[in-house]
Amino acid sequence: MTTSSHMIELRDVTHAYRTKAGPLPVLDRLSIQIPENSFCAVVGPSGCGKSTLTRLVSGLMRPDQGEVWLHSKLVTSPRPTVGMAFQNPVLLEWRSILENVLLPMEIVKSPMSKAEATERAHQLLDLVGLTGFADKRPSELSGGMRQRASLCRSIIHKPDVLILDEPFGALDAFTREDLWCTMHDLREAEPFTCLLITHDLRESVFLADQVVVMSGRPAHAQHVMNVDLSGKRTLEDLYSKNAVDMLAILRHQIQVAQGRTVDTPAEARA
Repeated sequence: MTTSSHMIELRDVTHAYRTKAGPLPVLDRLSIQIPENSFCAVVGPSGCGKSTLTRLVSGLMRPDQGEVWLHSKLVTSPRPTVGMAFQNPVLLEWRSILENVLLPMEIVKSPMSKAEATERAHQLLDLVGLTGFADKRPSELSGGMRQRASLCRSIIHKPDVLILDEPFGALDAFTREDLWCTMHDLREAEPFTCLLITHDLRESVFLADQVVVMSGRPAHAQHVMNVDLSGKRTLEDLYSKNAVDMLAILRHQIQVAQGRTVDTPAEARA
């Protein structure tokens, strides 16, 4: 059994759910490679297995066939080096924002002392614009602020990998775009490898280094696009020719995955 040189690698992963009507195939020989400290966005039709992918990478599930590797180690069980954030921040109302951010430190073994972890939590809250809100309760914060706190909680223990499953999907457009910029700030200050599941093609282009388009179920990697936006990104980059061209390619690939059109060579579409 060979090791992987990538931070995340899926090798010919096949998986099906057991139902009363019989097996429901979800993934079919899915292969993805994500280098260390890179950001990969995964898009595709609803029900194609994107959330199943996050469970496999985090070790919450094992594939029927194929292998999942994290940092050259075969994934066979949940990994403490993985952080996760979801569409619903799920903050505990009886705990302060600071205590919510520190929650993983009560679960995951860490070399940090309590004082060091608390200092780090304050630094992260400052970084995402939540200075002065550490002692507040979740109900006292807006939806965007709660999601910022959730992001801090997901990286408090310095994970190698951060999995984001539609974390901005329930937010209004302006708050969502503001959090996109926050994600860039977090990556610059706290390098990590990120796997983002999203339905928002603009979000995938703005945040990711590569975008994987999954096919219809049972899904494989139908198309992989390297994002051609250099330097520190701003929202204005989404209106550049490069971004518009990439979004057009992704929209076409989604239509192919939905069975609404057939794939054609890029030169034929030009």
